[in-house]
Amino acid sequence: MADAELRERGGFLPNNAQASTSYGAESVVVPRIEIVQTAKERKDWEKRQQQQQQQQQQQQEEHHSRRLRMEAQHELHDGLSFPQYMLAGSVAGMVEHMAMFPVDLVKTRMQMLESAGGFRHRGVYRAFFSIVKKEGPLGLYRGIGAMGLGAGPAHAVYFSVYETVKQKLGGNRVGHHPLLHATAGACATVASDAVFTPMDVVKQRLQLRRSPYRGVLDCIQRILKEEGVHAFYKSYPTTVVMNIPFTAMHFAAYEAGKKILGELYPEYASEEHLAIHLTAGGAAGALASAVTTPLDVIKTRLQCQGVCGAERYTSGSVMEAARRIINQEGPAALLGGLRARVLFHTPAAAICWSTYEAAKQFLQKWNEEHRPFNA
Repeated sequence: MADAELRERGGFLPNNAQASTSYGAESVVVPRIEIVQTAKERKDWEKRQQQQQQQQQQQQEEHHSRRLRMEAQHELHDGLSFPQYMLAGSVAGMVEHMAMFPVDLVKTRMQMLESAGGFRHRGVYRAFFSIVKKEGPLGLYRGIGAMGLGAGPAHAVYFSVYETVKQKLGGNRVGHHPLLHATAGACATVASDAVFTPMDVVKQRLQLRRSPYRGVLDCIQRILKEEGVHAFYKSYPTTVVMNIPFTAMHFAAYEAGKKILGELYPEYASEEHLAIHLTAGGAAGALASAVTTPLDVIKTRLQCQGVCGAERYTSGSVMEAARRIINQEGPAALLGGLRARVLFHTPAAAICWSTYEAAKQFLQKWNEEHRPFNA
């Protein structure tokens, strides 16, 4: 019987018989026995193949589970590691503060008295052009070195702590969780302010009109020599008191705004379009900065006390500073620099969040391309 006929009748040729062209024609029984034998061999072969496939699948599943456990120790919900969140946050912070530094300088001067290096101008634009006219364009960037030294590390801590705490609290679950986002933001600002406050003190003292310091290093050395290390952290309690409500409101508003915009414009929701980050971030920054302006005024006064004849405060108490400002200058003084602060934080938050999310997406793609095991 020919091989082709045997296959048509349902037989299976074992390996040692596949090279033959015929089994012979002497007996009809032989091919039938061969059919039975080859069917049994085929069944055994299929069983072995199934067992091998199951073993391979089990090994792949074990390897995948082991890989996931290893990644879980280093990665958060977006597939990024803690150091990668720090990198993305650092880049976002540097871009934000460098881009908006001139507005920040105007805000600082508007919050100080004219006799202490501040402005008599209450308008943002008049103050801005007054600096350019009297000090030149570079006058808008006085103290930017301190900002560069502080913004990167502080925002690295800021965003990495926020992402970590948000995941631990369950803030990445489906739905709106403003309280969890606010709590994560508050934790982030307590940690980041500890890093940024010393450089913020140096930055604001350099930003003052007629500042007595020649630069960042000179300012640090003179503060250490004349006032001691505690001078760098004298405003830290006020900064935390101000930034906890600011950051809580900021993060909660941003996350809520991002989800709402994603629902309103579902065509952008899947990839989280740049416009969503710009809009949600800008709105969150404007709201949070406006509400916390009085605390920011108090922080500026505490950080710049004693410089250029500015009044000194016996303690770092927020309430004491607020009472003295109100008694001497009136309640309106606590709203000094409101417009400049909102003008700073609205685009600053939009720039920061869009840069941060873009950096995250870049790092996510990098991770996918460089994973040794592709699940």
